[in-house]
Amino acid sequence: MEERRKKMEERREKVEDRRKKRNSYLLSSLFFLLFVISLSDCAEKRGELKRIWYKGSYNRDFNDLNPKHLEAAARLGIEPVASREAAKRATKKMVEIATNDAYEVEELTHSIPFLVTEAADLLYEIGQNFQDSLASHNASLYKVKVTSVTRTADDIGKLQKRNINSSSNSAHLYGTTFDISWVRFTKIKPKDPLDIPAEDLKMILAMVLRDLQKANRCYVKHERKQGCFHITARP
Repeated sequence: MEERRKKMEERREKVEDRRKKRNSYLLSSLFFLLFVISLSDCAEKRGELKRIWYKGSYNRDFNDLNPKHLEAAARLGIEPVASREAAKRATKKMVEIATNDAYEVEELTHSIPFLVTEAADLLYEIGQNFQDSLASHNASLYKVKVTSVTRTADDIGKLQKRNINSSSNSAHLYGTTFDISWVRFTKIKPKDPLDIPAEDLKMILAMVLRDLQKANRCYVKHERKQGCFHITARP
């Protein structure tokens, strides 16, 4: 009888011990959950998306015509080159550009990814200012897309076969000029649930370019058919 009582007591102790361990585990889990919630509450949250609106006119505000671009390009840039082979020597005076945290370079078919230093710096500043402006509107972050950079005379000749409006006397020949799409942008965090329409992104980009244009940093032409802003750094 005594032995039986001892076994029952041992079983009760074991049950009690398991209960205490289970309660301790549940309590620890609860504390961890509360800790995680508190961290999420303390984390910075994106505020309400601010209204995005460009008050100007694209065609009126960005109407710097080719002579202005050419004058600045000739003063700041390289001597135009005839071919890709000749461009190998010219690129020693320029900076190679590639996709980075500020912008994305699309696959280039009629240009090479090189710019003079001043133009490369301007391009990076545009990309950074664009993202800063998005952040100030509580918007998702995007990268601008570079669609065309420096061209050789051969590149322009091939391009004219596809686009009769393409000029043989282009600022793109001087390494000072690049095109940024106002149709396509790259979302930095694809899982971010907030999508910004391309038209709104275009307005943000226009604000950035207008500020730089007013500061005499660049000339800008709004290209409607090509869906881009044609931009030349100023000396």
